[in-house]
Amino acid sequence: MKDRAAETAGNGDPEGDEAQPEKATWDAFVSAVDQAILERSQDLLDAVLIYRRHPYVRETEPAPVAWRAGGTALLDYGTRNLDGQPVLVVPSLINRYYILDLRPERSLLRYLESRGFRPFVVDWGAPGPGEARFTLTDYVAGQLDQALDAVRAITGKPPIVLGYCMGGLLALALATRRQADIRALGLLATPWDFSAGAPPVAALLPLLRPFLTMTSDRGHQVGTDLLQAMFHMLDPMLVIKKFLRFRSLDADGAEAIDFVALEDWLNDGVPLMGPVAAEAFLDWYGANSTARLCWKIAGRTVDPADISLPTCVVIPSRDRIVPPPSAEALAAALPHAETLRVPLGHVGMMASSNAKKAVWEPLAAWMEETIK
Repeated sequence: MKDRAAETAGNGDPEGDEAQPEKATWDAFVSAVDQAILERSQDLLDAVLIYRRHPYVRETEPAPVAWRAGGTALLDYGTRNLDGQPVLVVPSLINRYYILDLRPERSLLRYLESRGFRPFVVDWGAPGPGEARFTLTDYVAGQLDQALDAVRAITGKPPIVLGYCMGGLLALALATRRQADIRALGLLATPWDFSAGAPPVAALLPLLRPFLTMTSDRGHQVGTDLLQAMFHMLDPMLVIKKFLRFRSLDADGAEAIDFVALEDWLNDGVPLMGPVAAEAFLDWYGANSTARLCWKIAGRTVDPADISLPTCVVIPSRDRIVPPPSAEALAAALPHAETLRVPLGHVGMMASSNAKKAVWEPLAAWMEETIK
């Protein structure tokens, strides 16, 4: 048996002769892959370190606070246009408002001011102890209602209301309650039909039900780490690809500074209160309560068909966070909606170099036409 094994593995067996080079080739391939992974991983770590050590610090002229309640503030970005048409801008509860004012040249709010409007933006801030058990009703029928009252009291005019992302749903809910106090409605990258174009990560939401239910019942927060992880699952390779690309940029160039500014904003998220997280993830995403007309604020169904205001729905065609079919369903449900489709992504429509021409200019033109 010993001689037989030696013959099989030695030069006397043609198959054994062929197996040796094949194994050597495979071993070389595995070694090359391992080396490539190590080099790529090092490149990624180097890119992260370059980002962390980058000297950029956000420096923008602070807007005065016009009103405050709890952790929520209303910032007045139009003090140079006291008689201009007021605009109430509603951002998401999850991310900080300043994606709308990322840098002086990447600022929707400052651009609207340059067009003669008087923009006010809701800064939701971080939820404090008084907001521990806040629901979406508390935010809409409470804070947002009061912010609208403040804009009306300050300017004496009904504002145009613009909502971005999750803020678009809050703005829509506000409009169903307060149409007489609003001039027009703009909904930017706003979801409605959560079953339309739903990403694969949505299938994991039932697994979060026990955690979200417990967090909601106890008035705890859902931290930013979990929220970030869920968004990263929409495109798991995006972080790697964008940092590797950043590594190749001139660290002092405008493109690198834009990257750092945007990444700082992404890493500056705020937690969601448990009841709000449960409503958003289990009712909106899980049960599609919006499109099924089961979502209620202060006991009233949020139904786009009830909106008689002039409305503009802006739909970014490259949006992975709000798939275009989800936003298109909202445009179809609104009786007086104009649709603006733009070739940008969810964040790019606010922060990219193409945002001004593709989104801000046509949006402002629509607003100007609406108030004639």
